[in-house]
Amino acid sequence: MGKKIIGLAGWILLALAAGAVGGVASTNAGTFYQDLARPGWAPPSEVFGPVWTVLYILIGIAAWLVWLERGFSAARAALGLFVVQLVANALWTWLFFAWREGALAFAEILILWVLILATLIAFWRTRRLAGALFVPYLLWVTYATFLTYSVWQLNPGKL
Repeated sequence: MGKKIIGLAGWILLALAAGAVGGVASTNAGTFYQDLARPGWAPPSEVFGPVWTVLYILIGIAAWLVWLERGFSAARAALGLFVVQLVANALWTWLFFAWREGALAFAEILILWVLILATLIAFWRTRRLAGALFVPYLLWVTYATFLTYSVWQLNPGKL
């Protein structure tokens, strides 16, 4: 039982660490985001932190379920995809908020979306619940993709 709890904590902490890496890039994101022209359907900046925290916990649990089901060696491809999409997730925040590269952020979020879908499919094939836990994340990043594009297009001088 102890190994399972430590594993759960480890996978959740890994996902939250990706968020923390992105969080470093977004320390001044609230002010920057408020200064950007945004579509009417864009959420206020205070929504992002809680939503991302829940999503990171869900995908950390998903990775744990895959690890429990198959172990790291047998699930190396699925768990490797998980790690790669976490890196891409953290990179988006740097591209958009720290480096203010709208076009690159948009291109990168498209890649992130594909990586999330691939991870969802790999997790689903291992354990359906693990794949299902990725669905809110895929939906949120789909929304974020449209938001990234819209904000980039509305702010040609800032992004």
